[in-house]
Amino acid sequence: MGIITITSDWGYTDFYQASVKGMIYKYLPDAIIVDISHSITPFDIVEASFIIKNTYKSFPDGSVHIIGIDTEESLSNAHTAVLYENQFFVGNDNGIFSLIFDKEPEKMVELDILHDSSVNTFSSRDRFVKAATHLAQGKPIEELGDIKTALKTKYPFEPSSDKNGIKGVVTYIDNFENLFTNISFDFFNKIFMGKKFVIKFNSYTTDKISNSYSDVRQGEIVALFASNGMLEIAINEGNAASLLGMKRRSHIFIDFVEK
Repeated sequence: MGIITITSDWGYTDFYQASVKGMIYKYLPDAIIVDISHSITPFDIVEASFIIKNTYKSFPDGSVHIIGIDTEESLSNAHTAVLYENQFFVGNDNGIFSLIFDKEPEKMVELDILHDSSVNTFSSRDRFVKAATHLAQGKPIEELGDIKTALKTKYPFEPSSDKNGIKGVVTYIDNFENLFTNISFDFFNKIFMGKKFVIKFNSYTTDKISNSYSDVRQGEIVALFASNGMLEIAINEGNAASLLGMKRRSHIFIDFVEK
């Protein structure tokens, strides 16, 4: 028995996810399949990486994560299996692995697996499933293909700082329209050092960081560090993105002010 998760941009109305799950059960009848999300914006590896990065640590060692976003293989983007922090990831090496991982993986291989069909348009079903069920059974990753020494690199948006404050961006908007930024608790505390500050976004501001949404009244803006350690801007029981006119890559400023 093994845990296999699936993250994709397939949606919920087509046959894609059912076909993949059926193929998993064909190769591994007692598999435990977990849907992380099938609502990723099509081809958006940045959004997908945020979801997976904030999910995989909740799973036990040995879990296998199929990544079904932008899966078409090319000379520069090879189908790949990776061992990272005792978990396995199977997908297209289009830069998404580098966005998920904070350090070098323990092992990575380029898949050498035949497609089950005469066309190469559904790699998640025809290649990734074979790799995932192989790994979920505890078989060696080295049997899936040749060892790789490097992954394709994409660089996430990083916050910047100077003596006047911190500049960041919105990296993700969740289903409640809460705004997740790229400013981490550790980065903020390293720069903050007890200074008085004001957080600015569009024409809105707040000058405190709360511990929970209910620290402010219903309908009020609240800034807090979310469960993933990143600064979040929300409206208590409201929709921050729409009401504040914010979207992904919108700027967030933390300006230091004189006491």
